[in-house]
Amino acid sequence: MNPFHTSVDLFRDRADAGRRLAALVTDLRRADVVVLGLPRGGVPVALEVARTLGAPLDVVVAHKLGAPLQPELAMGAVGEGGVVVVDERTVRACRVTPDELAAAEAAEEQEVARRATRFRAGREPVPLAGRTAVVVDDGVATGATARAACLAARARGAGRVVLAVPVCAADSAAALRQVCDSVRCVLRPRHLRSVGEWYEQFPQVSDDEVLAVLRAARHGGRDVRAADEAPGGQEAGAQGASPGAGPHAEV
Repeated sequence: MNPFHTSVDLFRDRADAGRRLAALVTDLRRADVVVLGLPRGGVPVALEVARTLGAPLDVVVAHKLGAPLQPELAMGAVGEGGVVVVDERTVRACRVTPDELAAAEAAEEQEVARRATRFRAGREPVPLAGRTAVVVDDGVATGATARAACLAARARGAGRVVLAVPVCAADSAAALRQVCDSVRCVLRPRHLRSVGEWYEQFPQVSDDEVLAVLRAARHGGRDVRAADEAPGGQEAGAQGASPGAGPHAEV
């Protein structure tokens, strides 16, 4: 077991994580909100948040830029709308050439476009202009993908961007405040080797499972509006938990 957490901290699965996370965003219930899940693993978490807020659910697609010789090592990320985030220190440390970086960016841009097309299945993205975008993933380690997702939401005109994740490395949470208005997280450990270690069950999520969740959001219950329904009411003032009290409601 990881020495930095106990079994009490663990989320049972992504649905449990989403329900616990949703408790930290209830102050947004009266806001004009769109919940944006990061495929693949963030979408089941986002479903629970959207249910709590009675908000439309869409995806925001971003994908890690893996180093050429170490694909699991993130040297940045690519998001929808041409958003590119590059970790210059990692690029230098891995001695990635400009041509290698450009090739990696081009490949990931294609993957982002493929996922966006597949997950929206011909539907237009939910309009974000002037609205509050709640960007949800199943966890954040280095933060490159979350950064790209927040920038993509901002580029689509979101008036406010809130990053909401069940678990986020403390240093990443602080850094991500540069690209969003607040970060909401249930757990904010100082030591986070991998997101999966904070879950009892953390299986891979397939494209088909993402599509099923998005269909459920559109048609599965009255408390989750379809992505193409009319926006909700005006934003109200925050009434959530104060920063630093219990779970990390906002940092």
